[in-house]
Amino acid sequence: MANPAGFDPQGAAIEPRAAEPALPEQALLFEYLEKLFHRARTEPNFPNWSPELLHDRRSPEGPLAEQAPIAASVLIPLIGQAPSVLLTRRTSGLSSHAGQISFPGGRAESFDQSEDTTALREAHEEIGLLPDRVRLLGRLPNYITASGFCVTPVIGWVAEPAVFTPDQREVEELFRVPLSFVMNPANHQVRAVTADQSPTGKRIRFYAMPYFSPEHDGREFFIWGATAAMLRNLYHFLYAAWHQQSQSLEHPQRR
Repeated sequence: MANPAGFDPQGAAIEPRAAEPALPEQALLFEYLEKLFHRARTEPNFPNWSPELLHDRRSPEGPLAEQAPIAASVLIPLIGQAPSVLLTRRTSGLSSHAGQISFPGGRAESFDQSEDTTALREAHEEIGLLPDRVRLLGRLPNYITASGFCVTPVIGWVAEPAVFTPDQREVEELFRVPLSFVMNPANHQVRAVTADQSPTGKRIRFYAMPYFSPEHDGREFFIWGATAAMLRNLYHFLYAAWHQQSQSLEHPQRR
């Protein structure tokens, strides 16, 4: 979501929501994640799941963007054996999404061969991540943002040591969030803006995942909107994959 003047997502009311199960630590280790994504790439019906969110939304479910969306990709970079997610905070002077938390990414160019190459190219341009340091694992379903982009989330594991050189025109800073934090639904909030406070004149609901970073003296990084929604979809994907993988090991098919 964009952050229009006068709209404060951090001040939006938190709605109550039902508890959901967290993923076990084992399911979030890179070695295990790699197996899950391999099955997803090679088995058409694995996992059996549905994304929760496919677009920024009004209440109840209407999309915010009405125009034909522009193709774009983001990279969801995972780093380490017990992975962290690498995120960016955009510079405050940008014309859109200024100061917001996001994945590295951007619009597709005519010379990009695929959604994957768009994500890798944009990550290289924004944060200096060399494409050959990224092992692509898979994709999540496309997500349509309020600013009119149809975004393909591409998940990649970054080999260490990795060197990052952020483009200071776009990226204020980089930070890491443990995958275990953003994959724990106890850290997921649903927030709502009433119609009279909304820039659209209609009630808006969105996910948020406020993270207080111990590496930054407890400073808050407010993950929300499209970034949080894509992380929610990643949670649903991984939980379904882990559950089905566990079931197949407990009850192997007879041959």
